[in-house]
Formats: sequence, structure tokens, C-alpha cells
Amino acid sequence: MSCWPYVRALAHAGDTHRHAQAGRRTGLAMSSAFAPDGSLWMVGLNQRRQLFVQRSSDGAHWSAPRVIDTGHDTIAAEGELRPKLAFGPDRRVVISYTQPLSKPYTGEIRMLRSVDGGASFSLPFTVHRDRQLITHRFESIAFDSSGALHTLWIDKRDLEAARLKDDGGSYAGAAIYRNVSLDGGRTFGPDIKLADHSCECCRIALAPAAGGGLAAMWRHVFAGNVRDHAFCTIAAGGGSASEMRRASFDEWKIDACPHHGPGLASGTGGGYHAVWFGVRHDVPAIRYALLDEQGAPRGPVLELPDAGAEHADVGSVGTNVAIVWRSFDGACTRYSAWLSNDDGRTFAMRVLGSTEDESDNPFLVRRDRQLFAIWRTRQEVRVERMFG
Repeated sequence: MSCWPYVRALAHAGDTHRHAQAGRRTGLAMSSAFAPDGSLWMVGLNQRRQLFVQRSSDGAHWSAPRVIDTGHDTIAAEGELRPKLAFGPDRRVVISYTQPLSKPYTGEIRMLRSVDGGASFSLPFTVHRDRQLITHRFESIAFDSSGALHTLWIDKRDLEAARLKDDGGSYAGAAIYRNVSLDGGRTFGPDIKLADHSCECCRIALAPAAGGGLAAMWRHVFAGNVRDHAFCTIAAGGGSASEMRRASFDEWKIDACPHHGPGLASGTGGGYHAVWFGVRHDVPAIRYALLDEQGAPRGPVLELPDAGAEHADVGSVGTNVAIVWRSFDGACTRYSAWLSNDDGRTFAMRVLGSTEDESDNPFLVRRDRQLFAIWRTRQEVRVERMFG
């Protein structure tokens, strides 16, 4: 395999509609992951809004897009709603997405599974047991070290129940629910509530946790409509979850959802690297902090060196930490990185590229001891190695 240099590879993606701002695209939101054989896979929607996958063995050349049969499903692929891809043991692969339903802001979490390394996929099925016409959206998926498949999502069943009692005035936001599959998505355990009063429309960040489980971070509605972030860990195999802890303290009071979730990555000393958007003392910014094993900040909180930064992601390999984001100046979207080789103590700025085209948010994927930044425009997928 090649050294995966900076590459631009045609993704046959393109969208037919340009929004007024380059930062607001339709249908370009995608995900990528490395397969066990080292190949890079991506999943997204094509011009006809069909789900497709592509793979690359070197980052420079991509296979032809392969359309996956999703029946009559409509698939959300905007902003923080995007198809997702995860590789598990024994050649298991899953793809998830949110299917919007007939009422605004409602949806179901749908999944396809493969038992042959992605050569074929099942027809889509609904992951959760609750089938009310309500919000089940913004899912995140991951296999833990034991091979258990975790699905977490934002759910409004408790808000609906409160509305039946008192018009919902006593229930703020939504809730985080989860379930676990021990057979690669063939069957699922019960829907389990992880936390009441999450924010309604921000992505949930996941990272490997000590002991082989998962750590989760999400925007939460704390008392007084403070939209900061919460953190907890889930044991390997999908058993118990830790008590929720507060992870950010911007004290941003807003009676709305910012549509701007956090990023999370495991640290070398048992803690976690975290990035999030918030408003602190009237200053909006993407901020970074190193969290301890329980999710509380254990070092200084730093602002990214770009006042327009949005939708940041963070990744780590050993003491190398990368943060990527984009910013829009009214005409052009710029992609940037903040890189550290001392476990987040100091950072150096790096400009990755720019585009006047519609484009997706950047994110990071890891292969062995390497990190790669990936983002998508209407015409291409761009991949850049972060270190070395």
C-alpha cells in the first residue's frame, strides 16, 4: 500500500443544487472508515440521492460507486445527519442512516448489515423498538473491543409522554437512547435511555474507552437552558453506563439547538481530547480541552485560532493530536487543521485547502498509527494525511 499522500479523488457525487452559502450543502454529507484490510471506504448519496459506497486502496484511486439497495427509504444527508459506516469482527460491516418520516423533525434509525466484508448488504431495517412517529435521529454507531455494536441516537419519546401529561412544559430538549447488538446487527437489545434532556439536533461523539467500551459526548440541556456538553462511558459488551458528567462549562444559555455537535478522541493517559462549539462570555468559538477519565476538563480550555471555525473534529494517535474544521468567508470555504505532537499542550496551524464549491464538513479517520482528514465537495473527495 502507498504512503497515502494528499490526494483528490473523483467521488461521482455532485449535487445539482447550490445553496446560498457554500457552508450549507444538500446531500453531500458522507462518512468514511478504514476496513480491516487497510482500504478506505466512503458512504454517501449520489445525485439521485441513492446510497452508494466506494473504496480505495491507496487514497488516489477509487472504485466505481456501488449503489446499495435501500428500498423506498429517503435518506438524510445534510449537516450533522449523515450516513455512517462501521467495520466489526468476522467480516461484519454495517451502514446506518436516519430516514425522515412524514412529520417535520421525525425519523427512524435504519441500518444495513453485511456478513461478507461489504460485498453484499441486507435490506434496511429499523434499529430501535420504539416506532412512534417522533424523533429518532442523529445516530452514532461503533463496535467496541468485544465486537458489540452500539447505536446511540436522539429520541423524543419522553418529551411526547410529558406533553400528554402537561403540554411538555416540564421536559426540556430530547433524550439520548442506545441499544446494543452482539451479533453484528442481526438482533438488538432493548432501547435503553442514557440521559434525559439532551439537545435536539447535535451529533453524538463516540471514542474508545478504557476497558474496551465506548465514551460518548453530546450537547446537553442543563438547568436554565444552558447548552453545554455531557459525557459518559458505556462498558464493553453493552452493559452498564457510567453516571453522566458535565464536560464543558461555557454557560451558553439559548432556547434553541445550535446544530453543532462535539468531537471526541481517546488520549494517551486514559483521558480524552474534546472539541465543541459554544458561546462563553459572548464569544462564540470552537474550543478544545483534554478531559479526564470521567469527562471533566483537566487542563486549559483553548480556542481554535479561527474565529469562523465550525464543525470541528478531533483525532489522536499516541501523542499526536489533530483538529480539523472549516470556515466560510462569504465566498470561499477554507479547510484547516491544528496539529499537536505533545498530547495537546501546543498546536501549530495548517491550511489544508479551500473551495468555492458546495462542500461537507471535514472529519478524521484513523488507520493504525496514521490520521487522515477527509472532506467532500460536489466534484471530489479530498484526503490528506495529518502527520509524517
